[in-house]
Amino acid sequence: MADSRPAGTACAGEHPAGLVHAGEPPAGAAAPPADLVRAEGPVARVRWAVRSWWLVAAMWNRSTMSYRLSFALMALASTVVTFLDFAVILLMFQHTRALGGWTLPELGFLYGTSSFALGTANLLVGTADALGERIRTGSLDTMLIRPAPALAQLCAERFTLRRLGRPVQGAAVLVWSLAALDVHWTWDRVLLVPVLLVCGTAIFASAFIGGATVQFWWGEAGELQNSITYGGATVLQYPPTIFAKELVAGVVFGIPLAFVNWLPAQRILGRPDPLGLPTAFQYASPVAAVLCCAAAGLAWRAGLRAYRGTGS
Repeated sequence: MADSRPAGTACAGEHPAGLVHAGEPPAGAAAPPADLVRAEGPVARVRWAVRSWWLVAAMWNRSTMSYRLSFALMALASTVVTFLDFAVILLMFQHTRALGGWTLPELGFLYGTSSFALGTANLLVGTADALGERIRTGSLDTMLIRPAPALAQLCAERFTLRRLGRPVQGAAVLVWSLAALDVHWTWDRVLLVPVLLVCGTAIFASAFIGGATVQFWWGEAGELQNSITYGGATVLQYPPTIFAKELVAGVVFGIPLAFVNWLPAQRILGRPDPLGLPTAFQYASPVAAVLCCAAAGLAWRAGLRAYRGTGS
């Protein structure tokens, strides 16, 4: 029987000349660098993902900076509102000299490190929590057909520098606490400070992405993600000695947020470990960060494989 299809069409499974493979840019679109797209190595793929994030974030940033007064007011408001968290700690120390055996500068160290790590992660990948809405509206399908990693696009969507308020305020409190602390600084203690900031940011970024991927199966999981990220950062602002040992163990071996600052701070500040863990745990933040990033990446890939588009 004669083929009734119009000329130029193809059945499912056919790949006629003129069509492109999945992941290749359509005709007329700006093609990414060939050495990044065609290379099979993981380093090249990471470079292309970072470049894609940068391009999308720059686009949103140009849009935000079109209204400079609004941007300045929103950034100032964000910084002031964030400072209220530390104001609560200052008010508590008007009535006590120590909390769980920790002084105000030591709590300032915990607050500054957790706030900086959470704020930086929120700045870089915080918009991943919009995944559930994109799944419900079908707009995730648009990201999947673009010649750029969907995760990079999702994390850079609606990027705005006004989120700098939290990490800037956290950094200011951290600088004050470091100046006020009476610590015998050794080379490993000095090195642990920038290491825990970088690793803490990676751990919180993994929590943002890992929590977002739950929405592939459970559409209303935004509050679950917030309880891990913002709730976890609030817990880390206080010393582990005021919490039950079961909770502290869960933050070490369950969701490893303790590696953001609790465990490194024990070495830096010379504080005993309430769980009696080996000293190696105090230096294990890079290992925890790598494992968290790997788990978040695997969860994202599993979510994409389970995703079924809306057909839009």
